[in-house]
Amino acid sequence: MNAKVISRQKIRYRIRKKVAGVAVKPRLAVFRSNSDIYVQLIDDASGKTLAAASSKEKDIVAQKVNKTEKSKLVGASIAKKAADLGLKDVVFDRGGYIYHGRVKAVAEGAREGGLVF
Repeated sequence: MNAKVISRQKIRYRIRKKVAGVAVKPRLAVFRSNSDIYVQLIDDASGKTLAAASSKEKDIVAQKVNKTEKSKLVGASIAKKAADLGLKDVVFDRGGYIYHGRVKAVAEGAREGGLVF
């Protein structure tokens, strides 16, 4: 692994120590690849994924927008799925990425969708 990946891994573990999700307030985990972005609502107490959304979903792929705007749509999508589950409060886990650009767009989209963190 290169130094950048190792550095992000260390940051991820540091964040994970402080941020844990439970059933009533799950963790909103973000993973960003070069081309796509994925988010999950995770209950760390039981180790289960409650809901997930990504930029590969059909309704998001159909829209021809840039990656940052797609990320905002993914945030709105996970917020809608959380609302269907009756969840409003979440803990945001940026996954070792800087809170900027696509990661920030996911957070803004989720907040606009009604999630509180």
